Amino acid sequence: MRLEEYWGVGPKTRATLVEELGNERAVQAIESGDVRALADAGLARGRATRILRRATGGDGIDVLATSDARSAYKELLDLAVEHAVTQRAADRIRVLTPLTDREAMESRLDDVLAARDAWAALGAEDQEAVLEAYERYDDREGSEHAAVETALALLAAGVDSGPFATIADLERDRLRAASDALAALDGDRGRVSEGADDELDRLRAALGTVEDLDANALELIEELRDGGVRDVVGFRDSFEDRLLTETEVTIDRVREAMPDDAADPTDFVGATLRTLRSDLTEAIDERETTVASDLEDTLEENRGAVDRAVGAVDDIALHLSLARFALAYDCTRPEFVTGRDAAVSVVNARNLTLATTDEDGVQPVTYALGEHDVTAVPAGVNAVPGDQRVSVLTGANSGGKTTLLETLCQVVLLAMMGLPVPAERAEVTPVDSLVFHRRHASFNAGVLESTLRSIVPPLSTGGRTLMLVDEFEAITEPGSAADLLHGLVTLAVDREALGVFVTHLADDLEPLPAAARVDGIFAEGLNPDLELLVDYQPRFDTVGRSTPEFIVSRLVANADSRSERAGFETLAEAVGNDIVQRTLADARWSEID
Repeated sequence: MRLEEYWGVGPKTRATLVEELGNERAVQAIESGDVRALADAGLARGRATRILRRATGGDGIDVLATSDARSAYKELLDLAVEHAVTQRAADRIRVLTPLTDREAMESRLDDVLAARDAWAALGAEDQEAVLEAYERYDDREGSEHAAVETALALLAAGVDSGPFATIADLERDRLRAASDALAALDGDRGRVSEGADDELDRLRAALGTVEDLDANALELIEELRDGGVRDVVGFRDSFEDRLLTETEVTIDRVREAMPDDAADPTDFVGATLRTLRSDLTEAIDERETTVASDLEDTLEENRGAVDRAVGAVDDIALHLSLARFALAYDCTRPEFVTGRDAAVSVVNARNLTLATTDEDGVQPVTYALGEHDVTAVPAGVNAVPGDQRVSVLTGANSGGKTTLLETLCQVVLLAMMGLPVPAERAEVTPVDSLVFHRRHASFNAGVLESTLRSIVPPLSTGGRTLMLVDEFEAITEPGSAADLLHGLVTLAVDREALGVFVTHLADDLEPLPAAARVDGIFAEGLNPDLELLVDYQPRFDTVGRSTPEFIVSRLVANADSRSERAGFETLAEAVGNDIVQRTLADARWSEID
């Protein structure tokens, strides 16, 4: 395949990749999703990631029909990356996209959940050993030696199920032999590292000593003279003893190196040391060649085990990273609903963004659209959700309506990426277009037009669409907003889409199509700290109401001056002074209780 055929690779990018990697290696890097290779070649990491997302999952990226959907997708990847065990695994997570084939979704789920169960079954010490092995592997940029060491660490930990099964039948003796050979070769063929061979180490040490003596030959001669040497024979014998003592070179090699025709002590010592350096260098080269050849033979004998370990360790790193993410958020396997039925339903789902910041925990919610199988809801909810595919969600300010949209978006995206979801149970129909639109308080015609251009076309393509639209009325005047929103709800119903539309204009949307319902979220009062108490669990087929009386109650109680309090009390009269006073009384009694 030509490089220019990949999304995002123009003439300039192609030239950069070919210059640094060559055409074949560049194509291989793109096809394998190798962010590091492209980044090392000179591409910005973000650009490399975008190119690889398109190359490895272009159809899946097209599911993200709006900028807010793409933003939610990237936020999920960022959360998953925090649990990556290597940089390579983090890069591979960043290029994961929604999948368009249900079998592919199920297959990845199988791998991740099997990895989760296997990892959870390990003891803390074994987990730490595996993570340390992967840290060494990452530090050495995925070298063969580090991969083999990591495979041995995984085997030692007893991880042999799910994706880990790929290394379970590797012979440890072969891996250990290969590990020793790789360590000895030190990553460079023909260069044998220290400690690999005793004789080679002895020769190298001897050469080092001879080189030091040669560098200080004049001092050596003076030392020998100061030792009481009076004639040539005595000088020769003292020099010989010094060499044998400090270099461990054999006496035969020393005597062969000594010249018979030296003119003076300086010439004698210099010639001897030069000859020894030459002899030792030659001996080292010969020995290193022999040892390296033996090590290469060992590697060749165990090449199959090494290659399998390299491939398996990298894949296991990805699945282990995703497994740690699933464990961190107590994620479970979603059920896919396909065919004529369509559904998005969650039981006790949690918003991952909130879960990372809320120390008090996140109230789980149950919600459903379409032909779902939700038969039980939390206590206090007045009904089981109906089978309408479209809902209008209403309710209190700061009541969690936007959070619910985000939660549904997260569940659907994770499921379509073949990952577990943060819910006790979930049903998901894979969609062709995910339209997620957060509230944007920009009140002008340009924003309205651009919003309509982004959220309406996906409904017109004929594919399965999920609409998650938040406070559409924020971008135009209320009267027009109600008309347009009613049209969007009607269009979603007509196109058999799934959708949730958050609004404060529920009364203005009546009558809704029969296939749509209205749900509500309710505030229940103020706590002793005058913070709004909200039940984030929607009540089905019930219009939720805004709660200005609670907000006004808090303002009255927290007024900084008498005049300011009087102003807020005027607002209390407008919203219902008796309700405001009752709210304040309830908060005080709650504090006493």
